Amino acid sequence: MDKIRFGVVGTNFITDWVIEGAKQDSRFELAAVCSRHHDTAAAFAKKHDIPHAFTSLNEMVSGNTVDAVYIASPNFMHASQSITCMSHGKHVLCEKPMASNAFEARKMIEASKMYDVTFMEAMKPTLLPNFIAIRNKLGSIGTIRRYFSSFCQYSSRYDKFKEGIVLNAFNSELSNGAIMDIGIYTIYPMVVLFGRPEKIIATGTVLSSGADGQGSAIFKYPGMEASVIYSKISDSQLPTEIQGEDATMHINHISKITNITYTPRAVNIAGGKGAKTEPIDISCHTDKNDYYYEIAEFIDLIQSGRRESEINSHNNSLLTMEIIDEIRRQIGVKFPADENPRVTSHP
Repeated sequence: MDKIRFGVVGTNFITDWVIEGAKQDSRFELAAVCSRHHDTAAAFAKKHDIPHAFTSLNEMVSGNTVDAVYIASPNFMHASQSITCMSHGKHVLCEKPMASNAFEARKMIEASKMYDVTFMEAMKPTLLPNFIAIRNKLGSIGTIRRYFSSFCQYSSRYDKFKEGIVLNAFNSELSNGAIMDIGIYTIYPMVVLFGRPEKIIATGTVLSSGADGQGSAIFKYPGMEASVIYSKISDSQLPTEIQGEDATMHINHISKITNITYTPRAVNIAGGKGAKTEPIDISCHTDKNDYYYEIAEFIDLIQSGRRESEINSHNNSLLTMEIIDEIRRQIGVKFPADENPRVTSHP
């Protein structure tokens, strides 16, 4: 297929951003949109010049209108909608977090295998050229001793929350909260780079809605330690660091990596003083939209007949969900989807 016809589920700003990046790939064709409300679907279709608008997901995927579906609905709907699409032979790119929990994630992966379709979590940062640069340079920093990542961004929706209005971002019934929204950005790259930790120690602040507002976690790996902090109720400008015995990598922002520096360790010289070292810029600069790369990866997979990405692999996505489940367990965040699974591999 020269062109991959996409349907999109969800009409929020993230879908707008993804479409903007996707249009930089000539293989991308925007064929349909699905929203619960006809007026919303029609308005979004007009905005992006989309030929088909649906209010029924089954209707959109049961015919020959689309080859693949990008899902950006509320988190608690990701699993059921993804499996519905895959059961109709459609490839699925599902916005992060891919599911409410690891149980749902396993069912989605099973569906990908059962229906022989491509399935990938839309975790943007790990597909960027700058993340590839990090992976390529990792072996040169010596024995790795620490990974630290921070993503703290005060949410405008928190002001409404303090007024007594619970919007989606802090609604646990939708499987939302700080760990799901932005904490995942600190954890997923860690999983890609270092795999499964041996031990997890987590703490967090649970709001009156049942969703978490902030949190932190320490992960024990053989010979190294990882730690992350994340928040939707405070700000931070702290970067991400990977510390090796021979050098340290500085990453400016883990969710949109634009600047990476590599600083060799100062070597002791006569008199006990360390020789001065300067950071070396190893960043990659391109003219592509960040969201282009996840679309390009996804289309590459479809056209080559592969079910999963090597980087945003099924295993990496599942392991990330398992880690988030454990963090939620430790801090006391429960979702309705944990108690009442709505998914099977057979819609």
